Amino acid sequence: MMETVGMILCGGFGKRLRPVTETVPKPLVEIKENYTILDKQLLDFKNAGVDEVYLLAGFLHEKIEERYGDEYKGVKIRYVIEDEPLGTLNAIRLGMEAIDGDKQCVIRNGDIVCDINLKAMIDYGVKSSLPVTMFVTQMQSPYGIVEMNGDRLVSFKEKPILEDYYINGGIYFTKSKIDFGEFKTGDIEKLYFPTIAKENSLGYYKENGIYWIAVDTSKELESVKKEYENKTDKPWGYEKVLIFTEKYLTKELYLKEGFKTSLHYHNDKDETMYILSGSGYIEFEDRKEYFSKDDSIRIQPGVVHSIVANENTILHEVSTPYLDDTVCVKDFYDR
Repeated sequence: MMETVGMILCGGFGKRLRPVTETVPKPLVEIKENYTILDKQLLDFKNAGVDEVYLLAGFLHEKIEERYGDEYKGVKIRYVIEDEPLGTLNAIRLGMEAIDGDKQCVIRNGDIVCDINLKAMIDYGVKSSLPVTMFVTQMQSPYGIVEMNGDRLVSFKEKPILEDYYINGGIYFTKSKIDFGEFKTGDIEKLYFPTIAKENSLGYYKENGIYWIAVDTSKELESVKKEYENKTDKPWGYEKVLIFTEKYLTKELYLKEGFKTSLHYHNDKDETMYILSGSGYIEFEDRKEYFSKDDSIRIQPGVVHSIVANENTILHEVSTPYLDDTVCVKDFYDR
């Protein structure tokens, strides 16, 4: 298979996030303590098997180079500096010129925080007959919606997901280096993508029900910080503490399709897993126990197990209140 490299657009001024972005480039904005938007994106690449990433930087690029150097947690970092901001198309064009040889590429906007299964998108793009694949995500209404019955308002929905409408999710896969032809500057979203869409050369990849946000304003930054108050990204997805009292603990686990947790056990924690969506199995030392939506599985203390996702899976883990009671037997990922 052709090698896949990553590319992240990091050169914007982040004007709508000022004063935060007066001294910090937008990709270096923290979504939790000492964890930036760019940290998450680079880890997403690492967990998808992409070990070389080009950062298309400009404004305050020195700050980015200072944080990451030429390697971050095993990911090789290359820099392509745009002296003058001439739009996303120009930045990506310069990035394409910097790539050694003809390679597959995943391009990301530097302000997107989402739980996409990047490995699955790459696999999908490789198998597609089309040269370029765009990630699309369901649109969330910017406003609350009212429901009416006769002459009355009967209910309110606060900014619901509009299930029939999709938007550009800001992540793209290309089977080879892009030749932009006559396009030199401007925005790729307004020039290149509409052109190849008319030529029937633009495919799409979608995952419904996952977290996605473009951090463009202080309101969106506060929203993503709230999302990450008790959330920790993992190589296989994320773990989020929902309830923690003296009597019990409830966590939400999200596992991406094709991924699995470490092989582990708990000394004292007695837990029951409630499957909210998806499917997969619990791998024990001597057997596999398959699960799907609405199933529940009890795991007693001392039982070695790993959770494996055959589909994107969300489960709630209700247990006795031992927050850090996990003993790893075998980890399947380089952390």
